Order: sequence, then structure tokens, then C-alpha cells
Amino acid sequence: MEILDDAIDNMGLSNKKVSKFLLVLFIAIPLVFITITSMCKISNNFLPFEGFQKVLLAGKYQNDNNNNNNNHSMELQGRGIVQNMTHENLGEGGEEKNNTIEVSQGKVQNNCTASQGTVTGGGPKNNTQKLSTNDSKNSTTHDKFLDGLLASGFDESTCLSRYQSHLYRKPSNHKPSPYLISKLRNYEEFHKRCGPNSRAYKISMQKITTPSSKTHHHHHHNDNVDAAKCKYLVWTPANGLGNRMISIAAAFLFAVLTDRVLLVRFEADMNGLFCEPFHGSTWILPKNSPFWNHENIETYQSVVLAKVDKARNLTLDQLLLPSVLFINLQHTKEDPEIFFHCDHNQEALKKVTVLIVQSDQYFVPSLFMTPSFSHDMNKMFPEKDAVFHHVGRYLFHPSNQAWGQISKFYDAYLAKADERIGLQIRVFRPTFTPQQAVMDLLLSCATSNKILPEVDTRNPAGTTASKVGRNNHTLKAVLVASLYPEYGENLRSMYLKGPTITGEVIRVYQPSHEEKQKFNDNVHNIKALVDMYLLSLCDVLVTSSLSTFGYVAQGFGGLKPWLLYGLVSNETHFPPCLRDLSPEPCYHFPPQHQCSGNPKEHFATSFPRMFECKDYYRGVKLGDGVVH
Repeated sequence: MEILDDAIDNMGLSNKKVSKFLLVLFIAIPLVFITITSMCKISNNFLPFEGFQKVLLAGKYQNDNNNNNNNHSMELQGRGIVQNMTHENLGEGGEEKNNTIEVSQGKVQNNCTASQGTVTGGGPKNNTQKLSTNDSKNSTTHDKFLDGLLASGFDESTCLSRYQSHLYRKPSNHKPSPYLISKLRNYEEFHKRCGPNSRAYKISMQKITTPSSKTHHHHHHNDNVDAAKCKYLVWTPANGLGNRMISIAAAFLFAVLTDRVLLVRFEADMNGLFCEPFHGSTWILPKNSPFWNHENIETYQSVVLAKVDKARNLTLDQLLLPSVLFINLQHTKEDPEIFFHCDHNQEALKKVTVLIVQSDQYFVPSLFMTPSFSHDMNKMFPEKDAVFHHVGRYLFHPSNQAWGQISKFYDAYLAKADERIGLQIRVFRPTFTPQQAVMDLLLSCATSNKILPEVDTRNPAGTTASKVGRNNHTLKAVLVASLYPEYGENLRSMYLKGPTITGEVIRVYQPSHEEKQKFNDNVHNIKALVDMYLLSLCDVLVTSSLSTFGYVAQGFGGLKPWLLYGLVSNETHFPPCLRDLSPEPCYHFPPQHQCSGNPKEHFATSFPRMFECKDYYRGVKLGDGVVH
């Protein structure tokens, strides 16, 4: 006190003044503290001291409902936790109903703290990074235009996913070629010039539907010239969403190669899934188009099989073809050879103004087989294992409704994990394939290849025997995509039995479980798209053989998945899975004949970097041939 009195005397201050000063401080400090706390407070989940801060998911701790008091100890013990989070728990824009999800890499985002960002309705904030703390946070490495693949100029608010998706995944190892970028920019201008709502489109449709020589004289000469250059490829749907997306990608490349405008016939079940991919125009076939119904339109198959008279050596390019032609490229039981991959047929099709294509196949390999297309295809895609990776990310941007659910789920359950593992389980014959057989196959694949750890059943109390296990605090988030909830529940139960032998913490999440595949159902398709996209954000994928759902996920992510052996009965198989050689989808039913008409059993051996699919012996796929 004597030292304090001497200091006060030296400053010329009286005890009375000091007392007043201390009184003011005593009153002011609590007020300032209260003000700062209220500014930083978000919802009712924030506490001003980081040591007491808890991140709440959907208004409850992230564990099983019956084990709320054991969450912290379970994490330390390395036990697995499951959140059977479904899309029904998400409100508009993907928000939690009656709750605010606030998950970040560190602290909650507000005016006082820095973080990896939170999500509000309609997607994440533009200035946030959504990669885990182990990933690079340098925004310059996460190009929102995907290395020039995407064009600028879009209103970002109309499609949040277009320029935000790069925040949710690591930079791709596959870069689009300059030639591909150039072809895409040229196509975009062509689509704008000839697409719906353009004068050229209206004139072209009038010429087709009203072919009288007396029509069209009111149009300006330049309009007629532009319209004469406009040709169209109308894609029509077949089968489920996975089949549709891979066939749209193939149809788009076919349109680019043949100077056609791609128009997609989206019915109600496809509404609200994707953003428009082309600036200044639409790719949706107008509802008033005469080509919504192709029943009375002549088919390519009938021309090939009936009109080409081999006895007179008549070829397709010598025939007078109609201005509109329907081509069925989906697999049928008869599956007649239509020589679509042959130059003489492609030359003839140039005369057709509107081609209506129906397909459920990824027929991109046949474009490499076609001599007149192979040069452009090779220049566009020097990396053969990245064709769908580029085209899929270019075309398919989830709508704001779908993106809200994707970003919310990722931020709440996957963002903080050290590793994200996607398990896609498709059972084609559930009546004959017991769930336990599928589960055994899945676990055998995951544990034998060190994708998931085994449970240490010798130490159920929660202490791992090995020193490595005790020091391992790796968090693995497991995303299960399946029609059936039992697979997620079984994994959850397994990791609740005891700690893992590695000490890793395992958390299991299953976004949806529809029980069966539904067709002509918009809500079902949105859920499927959300699941596909979330799978593509994982670091490791295990997928089911022959599943186009898995093909889309691996293609988006540029991932070589582990392919589960395709069970069709109660059986065991070793090895339970194989590492695929490429992220590319499998073309299940490629041509079976050479253009000369001679049968050819193994097309894959005739073309560079084309291989037999590991999940289907008849199929072919593109790749670099290296399994890492």
C-alpha cells in the first residue's frame, strides 16, 4: 500500500480522485462484459468461455439417445457413434427443424471469433472454407471455377453450389485440358444462339413442324441462316437417377462432337434437382415442344434394321432420312447391334435436325471408338480416367434446395472428421440376399483393407491394450448410403460394443433409408442426389458392383472405389472387394460387332486405355490402368 500511495503522490492524484476512478471501473467492467457476451452469443448454444463451449447437433449431444451421459467417455475409449440423420430432419434449405446447427472447425462464427464457418439456410457463406482442419485452407488452391472448367457470369445466388462446391472438397488432381475448356466456351455460345427462347430455335421448330415451302418467308435472311446451323439432341429419361446422370453426360459429349444443342426432357420427378448449366439460356426442353412424345417418330433402329438393304448394298448414308429421328441407346434383352459407333452411320445422322435419344448407359467409350470422334475426344480428355469427373462437375450443380441439405449435413456430421469414408450398399436381389451376408461382405472388405478398424472385443470396458491405440485419437466419419436402415444401425451397434483396436473414433451416419427405389418421385430423387454428392465428398469409397449410383459418386469425387463383390444369394466370397482401376463409370453394354459386321468379343483390347470392367465382364471402361 505504501508503494501505491507513493505512486499516487508522484502522479499528483488525490485519494478521492482515485476512489472515483475505481468506482467507475467497477461499474463499467461488468457492463462491457455483458455487451461483449451478447454480441458473441449465437442462439443458446454459445458460452463465452471456450472451455465450457459445447457444439450441439440438432439440439442434443452427438450420441445415441440412450447413452447421453457417456458421450465424452465413449470418445476417449474410441467407440463408434451413429447419427441416423435423415433428410426428414432437415427443414427448408436443409436447416434443422426447430434447431440451429452450428458446427465449425473451431469456434462458432460470429463477429468476435474466427472459424471455418457456419451454415444458414440456402447454403454456406461464400467466404468460408469447409475442408477439415487437416486440409489446406489456402483459398487460392480452391479455384471456384474448377481450373477454368466453369464459366463466370452467373448470378451466384441462384445456384450456390456452382461456386461453393470447391470449399467442400480437396483440389482435384485432374485438370481440364485447354482444349476441353475451349470446346465448352464455344458450346455455351452455340447453346445461347440456338437454345430455347432464341429466334433461331423458333424458326428451326417451325421448319420442322410446318415444312411447307410457303412458310418462313417473313423471317430475315440472317435468321434463317442461323437457324439452318442449329441442330438438336433431345435427351429422354430411362431408369433411376444414377442411370440418367451418366447418360446425360454421354449425351452432352455427343452433342458437343456433332454440333448439336442438348435439351433434356425433365418431367416433374426431375424438377428442383439441378441448376441450369449454360449461361443465358436453358437446357430444359420446352413443355410445348412437339418432341415430348416420340411414339410417332421414326426410329433409328427401324432404319438400320429394315431400310438398309444389304442385297443392294444400300448404306444408311445413302438413305433419305427424316428431319426427326428417335434413337434408343438403352439396353434391351434383344440388344440388336445398331452400329452407332461407326462413321458411316454417324455421317448419315448429320442430316437429321433433331435426334431424340433415350439411354440409361454411359456410352462415352463408344465415342472414343468412333474414328471421326476419337481425335477430338483424345484432345479434350488426355486423362481417360477423368471424363465423367470433368463433365459431371460441369453439368450437374445441385439446386439450392438440394445444396442446402448437402452443406448442412456435411458441416454437422462430416466436416470435423480426420477421414471420411463412404459406404454405398446396393442390393439388387434383396429377397435372395440376406442382409447379414451383405454385412459380412462389407465388414470383410473394410477391415481387411484397413478402411475401418476392428472392435477390440477383449477389452469391452473401453481400454485399448496397445500403446498405439491409446495415443490414436483419429476421428473417422462413416457415411452409409443405402435404401435399408439396418446397415447403418448394424455398424453403429458394432462400434458401441467396445473400443477399436487402433483407438480410432468411429461415427456412423446414414442420411436416408427409403426401403425401396422409387420412380417418378421428386423427393426421392433429391434424397438420392444428396446421398451421391455426400459420398463424393468422402476420402475413401466402398461401392456396390454394377451400381450407377456409386458410379456418379466416384466420378464426382475423382475416386477409385473399392468394389464389393456382387452377391445374389447367401454366399461368401474372397476377396470380398477389389480396388477399381478408374473413377469412370462402366459402359455395361458396349458394341459387339465391328463396323464391317463381324462380331468382336473384346472391344476393350482394341483401344488404348480401355479396359474390361471389374464389376461386369461384358462392360468396358476408360482408365489409366494403374490401381493405387
